[in-house]
Amino acid sequence: MVARSLRDAGFEVIYTGLRQTPAMVVEAALQEDAGVIGLSLHSGAHMTLIPALLQELRRRDAEDIVVFAGGIMPAADVAELKALGVAEVFTPGTPLAAITEWLRSRFGPRG
Repeated sequence: MVARSLRDAGFEVIYTGLRQTPAMVVEAALQEDAGVIGLSLHSGAHMTLIPALLQELRRRDAEDIVVFAGGIMPAADVAELKALGVAEVFTPGTPLAAITEWLRSRFGPRG
């Protein structure tokens, strides 16, 4: 839903699908010259997968790519993820318009 909403709002969206490794996501972002990676995690593995993705970005010298996430995450985990470098975390119930507006405020009207 988020990918479709962002696409409908005028952002270019590359959806890589489910069950991608952090390395696969970073590779896709680099190949597509993406400025942002958005992750949606509902498996409870956010404290494993997101830090691994951030580490892969560092390893590939791609820390300029902004990372945001969404999903069911305890407040303490949200704070830790932000401390690690995640720009924003959207929890269940966040209106899609809020995510779109956050991106626009960071990257301009068309992403």
